Amino acid sequence: MPGPHPAVAEVRGAVRPFLAQVGDAVLVACSGGADSLALAAAIAFEAPRAGVSAGAVTVDHGLQAGSADRAGETAGVLRRLGLDPVLVTRVDVGDGGGPEAAARTARYRALSAAAVEHGAAVALGHTLDDQAETVLLGLGRGSGPRSVAGMVTHREAGGVGWWRPLLGVRRTTTRAACAAQELPVWDDPWNADPAYTRVRVRTEVLPLLEEALGGGVAAALARTAAQLREDLDALDDLAHAEYVRLARDGDLPAVEMAGLPAALRRRVLRGWLLAGGVPDLQAVHLAAVDALLTRWRGQARVDLPGGAGVVRTSGRLVLLPSGTTGPAAPDPTSR
Repeated sequence: MPGPHPAVAEVRGAVRPFLAQVGDAVLVACSGGADSLALAAAIAFEAPRAGVSAGAVTVDHGLQAGSADRAGETAGVLRRLGLDPVLVTRVDVGDGGGPEAAARTARYRALSAAAVEHGAAVALGHTLDDQAETVLLGLGRGSGPRSVAGMVTHREAGGVGWWRPLLGVRRTTTRAACAAQELPVWDDPWNADPAYTRVRVRTEVLPLLEEALGGGVAAALARTAAQLREDLDALDDLAHAEYVRLARDGDLPAVEMAGLPAALRRRVLRGWLLAGGVPDLQAVHLAAVDALLTRWRGQARVDLPGGAGVVRTSGRLVLLPSGTTGPAAPDPTSR
């Protein structure tokens, strides 16, 4: 008896290690597109063999005509695959951060609520191509090494495990897997609209790079992201050890902090400020606090989001809570 189509076999092979780690239950986030539908079909096939309960969630954003009907049709496909429960969730999309960001925020909130209610992890259908696009967007925006490191296979947030089993699988493979299983794929018109930056990266920038560099660019970007994540995780671990060693009574010693390599020092500062409850910490705030260590000239308090502040006094960095003025001026003889 012949085996499954190669594309189907590849997607199923990608989900097996995930199902061995995910726990007792998983919900597949499925839009009806090729990536999430191929993932749903693979999990529906493999989950019973792994002893995992598998359901799905499709989110109706209500942003396009007929969205409720499409969500219902997708739910029907998911039920025919054998997934249970299959949930259809309608969300209200705000306008914060633009339409893409607002829709993503509403979607993840709905997925998180469903996962918590059913005691399940969430499986997302991001592919290697999505990873390459994310890396390029991070490079173009200059938003730091973590954004260039791309998406992680697994993370815990809000009491929910979020998994991306297909980060090593190409988009062409998921589409081929759907075709081989005669699954009805819905192509979201937003995914072809050049008004969105990610779409232009997908349809213009990556193909140009593939042509100019002789192919293999998407895979190379994904490999680079994986290597960078390893380095960043190691730096984060080292920085945490330094934070535990140096932080005493909520303060940090200025001279010892200044002697740390920049990559460690700024991570320690960031961890210290976040632990102190500073919200919405941006690079400009971190740079200003870092200057109290590396470019010390008797500066006054550095103001931070939420009304907190940092001063250097008596040789230490002191985090002042919101509403606290602290010393009128730092000690000019402070080291």
